[in-house]
This record gives sequence, structure tokens and C-alpha cells, in this order.
Amino acid sequence: MLLPALVCAQSAVETQLLEIREQSRYAPDQALARLLKLQGEAPNETAATRAELLSQLSIARMRLGQNEAAMPLADEVIAFGRQQRNDAILAKGLLSKAYVLFAMNDVKAARLLAFESDRLAQAGDDVPLRVLTRLAAGQAFAEQGNFPAALAKMQKAVDLARPLDDLVPLAAALNALARLYNQMKEYDKGFAVLDELVVVAAKLQSPSRLATAKSTEYGLAIDSHQTKRALRALQDGLALERKLGAQRMIAVTLVNLSDNYLKERDYPRALQFANESLQVSRQSKDSATEATALINIGQSHLGMGRVADGKRSFEAGLAFYERANNQPELQMVLIEYGMALENVGDLRGAVEAYHRERGISNQLFERERQQAVLELQEKYETEKKQRQIELLSRENQVKGAELDNRRLQQRVWWLLAVVFALAAVIVGLLYRKVRNANAQLEVKNLELKAQSALDPLTSLYNRRHFQDFMRSQHLPAAHQPELRNAHGDDIVGALFLLDVDHFKHVNDTYGHAAGDAVLKMIAEHLRIALRETDMIVRWGGEEFLAFLPAIPRHGIDEVARRILSNISAQAIVYQERAISVNVSIGFAPFPLVPGADGAPLSWERAVNLVDMALYLAKAHGRNRAYGVRGFHNFEKTSMEAVEQDLESAWRAGYVDMNVVLGAAPDSAPADKPAPDEAAAPTAALHTATV
Repeated sequence: MLLPALVCAQSAVETQLLEIREQSRYAPDQALARLLKLQGEAPNETAATRAELLSQLSIARMRLGQNEAAMPLADEVIAFGRQQRNDAILAKGLLSKAYVLFAMNDVKAARLLAFESDRLAQAGDDVPLRVLTRLAAGQAFAEQGNFPAALAKMQKAVDLARPLDDLVPLAAALNALARLYNQMKEYDKGFAVLDELVVVAAKLQSPSRLATAKSTEYGLAIDSHQTKRALRALQDGLALERKLGAQRMIAVTLVNLSDNYLKERDYPRALQFANESLQVSRQSKDSATEATALINIGQSHLGMGRVADGKRSFEAGLAFYERANNQPELQMVLIEYGMALENVGDLRGAVEAYHRERGISNQLFERERQQAVLELQEKYETEKKQRQIELLSRENQVKGAELDNRRLQQRVWWLLAVVFALAAVIVGLLYRKVRNANAQLEVKNLELKAQSALDPLTSLYNRRHFQDFMRSQHLPAAHQPELRNAHGDDIVGALFLLDVDHFKHVNDTYGHAAGDAVLKMIAEHLRIALRETDMIVRWGGEEFLAFLPAIPRHGIDEVARRILSNISAQAIVYQERAISVNVSIGFAPFPLVPGADGAPLSWERAVNLVDMALYLAKAHGRNRAYGVRGFHNFEKTSMEAVEQDLESAWRAGYVDMNVVLGAAPDSAPADKPAPDEAAAPTAALHTATV
């Protein structure tokens, strides 16, 4: 990122800071060494120069991954700015701290500091600093998905930078604007801005700026499916970076080359560049790029059939994201891991990866839900306090009126009756208002209770409501006779757990707004496919759960088939593009009783069993439903063994399962996996024709 230079006459220290500012971008270790030498000369410099030196020290350490050392330096700039009562220095310190917080994955706090830094800087006359804070605020808006606000900030930064004699702020602004257009998928505008950036970088005679431009060109080209141009940009950028000796930039470019060849399924070349990136990133102590290189090495090994080597490299890369507690990135890598293992036939490993990803997804979903509830409670408390203030104000008015009435009573006896009547009217009105306020408070309480039970996106019940509902139910004992309808069919409950197939592809291709639209469509058609008496729950992320309290036992499979066909038959139109999805389902009657005399499973264990059936549906092709019908020969096994490996228990004949295929033109009936003839000759798989 750009750091502003002073526009006044420059001292020797200021001149060196200008040089070090650029060097820090591609060789932060060398820049840090030079900055440390300059510290001895800083006390004799101006306040602005001292602040600049501290800011560059903080950013250099941040770029080297030394965040714990970078944070106190940024705080020192902030304290110095407040001591000097200098908003420009304070804005610079806040921005430096925002960079460090972003590197530490505290994105929310970083955005707030970026916005505050921009507010302070725009009131001053330090134009390079104003350009920098505009860019940081624009990037913060872009990370929130607020592209119109981000675009306004970026374009204003470019306009501010154009009149400056120093072209460095303009180069930084053009690069950020080109990357924003790439995020907005407006590739033609992005390439137009890139052309101007290349011209400016050439005027600067800055190989590092040209290398940065090549990195931006790669992003635009790869996202606009210009694979040859993307490869050329990487190769040209690598040549520039090698001349500079910019180890960290080299490591990133090498890992991007590895990504490029992974997309082309050229696994040997992808492995070659990933190994090179790993060596360089370790030498430069760039842990994030090292983790990405390990992931690419793992994908390359898996692509070449080296499953053990691939899993070992993948796990090493995952360990970095776990140590950094970067859950969103860890979730994405686990999805890639599961898909890679699924492609090489390691279904058990794929299911384990999906389970780990689902756990993170549930944690993130629960965290977002809790945040929404906290914000709603905070809003409610604010409104409540405001009502209390208004009520106290009115009470004070009443007391004032009563004092006035007493004075009037002493002076004007003949108006006594009128005064009392007037006071009664006022009290009556206030009483009515208090009653109305209490009634509104009760309504707000009911609204809060209802909102805490519903998912805000789909208006379905949420997981918490379902858990409370199930805890309040009393399951029948195993020996009690089952209910039957007029035709003599058993009446049972049923649990269905659904997961949207390839939902990440929808989000990556069309955006999260399209993903939300798909989830709402699924919720709507689940209401159509099921009855009003059935409970439909958004279980988390792209998972839905349905609880049917009473249904004929023989009709459970038909419900699964109806859900599969109803959802796969729908399509939503989003930005003039039709989107359709399939789902995978796990289901079972409820309550489930293992063995002839066993106790019914708790609802938690039943849901866990249905979840395992869902993952079998995922692992065996998706767009299908796997249902647990019951248990056989249970005296030879245990519930713990079944829960440990449902598929093995099914193959061994201890679990009776049914498969319902989704409606697709090219689908074929699923073949029954061969059971162990010695262990379980009675295992059976009932397939449904579509």
C-alpha cells in the first residue's frame, strides 16, 4: 500500500523514507533494516516525518508477519497524533492499525478504523494521505459487498491523485480501481484502467509497480476466462519479480502459476510450481503463501493418484488456517479437499472433510444468528430507554402542572372546580398513554420472541426453536402399540435432512445474493411439498430439516421422492440467468427403535443418523435420498458401531436402508453395494425407479 510523502522541502531522512516506501512493498525485510537505522535520526525531524517513520516500521513488520510487533507501533502513531492534536498523523496511525488488524483477521475492527481514518484525512490538505484513506475505505466497502460505495471512493481517489506531480498515488489508485472492477465482473472497464496503470508504471520506471500491474492483469484475465493472457501475465510478472529479488511476490506468483495448471489438470507442472513456491515462501517466512502452496501440492498429488502424499500435504496446509483461526478460508479449503478426495474415490476421507466443513459452517451460522439477535435486543433496549425518557419527561410535566394548580388554587378560589377537572383530564390522558406504551411493549416482546424462533432469510423455524420443541416432546415407549390409520397402515413420525448440492458453485458463479434467492426458493417449495402441520427448519447454511409428526410408514419414501422432484423441477431467474439446483436427503421414521426390545433413540441421535445418511447420499452421487428404515440382527452389533460407520453397518445387514433417486434424464437406478455374505446375508437395498 502507498504511504504518503511530504510535499514540502525534504530532509535526508524524508528522501530515504520515499525510497524505503517502495522497497517495503517487495522487500520488507530490507526495508525494515533501513528503517531501524533511521530511528536514531528521527528525534531531530519534524512531527510528520517521525510519524511517517513509525507508520512504515509498523507496515514493514506487518508485511513480514510480525503483527504483535506492528500493533504497538501503530498505537504509538495514534497516541503521537493525539498528543500533537494533528488529525493527519492520527489518520495515518488509525490506517496503519487497520492494516495490522486486517492481517490478524479482525476484519470488522479494521473496517471501522479505515472509515474513521478517511473521515479525519479528508478534512486536511495532505492529498497523498487523502488518496490512501479513500482507497482503504473503498476496499472496506468492497469487502462488505457494497460495490456502489466502494466505486465512488475509488474513483474519487483517482481524481485526487491525477493532479499530483508524484505519480505513485495515482498508480496505487488505478491498481485498486482495476481490482474493484474485477470484483464487480466489469472486465472491460478493468482492462481499460489497467492500460492506464501500465503507462503510469512505465513513467515511474518502477519494476515493482509493473509487477503489481501484471498481478492485477492476471486476476482480470483468469476471471474473464482469458487463460492464455493470464499465463503470460504471470510469466511476465515472475520475470520482473526475480529481477527485483522480491521473494514474497515471487512466492505468490509461483503459487498462482500452480493454480493455473491445476485448472488445466496439468498436475506435474502444477506440482513443480507449487514446490518452488513452497521453498521461496519458507525462505521469506510467508506463512500464508506457504499454506496455499501446500494445498496446491496436495491437490497435485491427489490428481496424480498419490492419495497418501496428497492428504499429508493438504493436512499441513489446513493446519496453518486452523492456527490462524481463519474459519472462512478453512471452510473453503475443506470443501476443495472433500471434492478432491471424492474425485479419487476416497469417499470416507471426503465425508470426513465434509463433516469438518459442516461443523465450521454451523459455527459461523450460529455466530451470525447470535449477532443478529444481539443487534435486535440492542435496538429494543434503545427504544425502551427512549420510551422511559419520554415517560419521565411527561411525568415531570405533570408535576409542574400540579404545582401550577396549587398556586392557582391559592389565588383563584372560584376556579378550583375547573382546575381539578383539568387535572383529571390530563391524568386520564397520561394514563391512557402509559397503557398504550405498555401494550406496545408487550407487542415488541412478542415480536422479539417470534423473531428469535425464525430464520431471518427464509422465515422458516430455526435450529434453536426445533431443539426446544423436541425437548418438550415425550416419546412413546418401545413396547407401546403403534397407531394405525383406517387402512391399517402404521402411523409414525419422520425426519428429513436436506442439503443443497454444489451450493458453493452457485455462490461462486452468481454471487451470494443468488445463493440467498435459491435458499428462499427451496424454503417456498418445501412448504408446498409438505403439510401445514409439518415442521420445516433451516438447520444451518444450505441445510434444511423437516419433521413430520404423523405419516403412514409406507409413505415416507414418497415424501422424499416428492421433495427431490419438486426442487429439481424449479428454476429461479437471477440477472436474466436461470438457476436450478438439486438436493441430497437423509431420512428416517421417528422414533427409531434399535432391536426388538430396545429403547427409542433420542431425537439428537436420530438426527445424527439421518445426517450420516445424508452424507452417504452426497458421497454416492447426490440428487438422491438415503433413508434408514430399521435395524436387523441388532444383538450382533451396537448403536455405537452403527453410528461410527453407517455404510459398513448397512453392508453388513444390520441396518435396513432405502434409496430414492432424484428425477434426472440421465439418472439410473443405484446398484446395491455387495454385502459381506458371511456377516450379513440379509442386507437389502431398495431402489426406486424414476
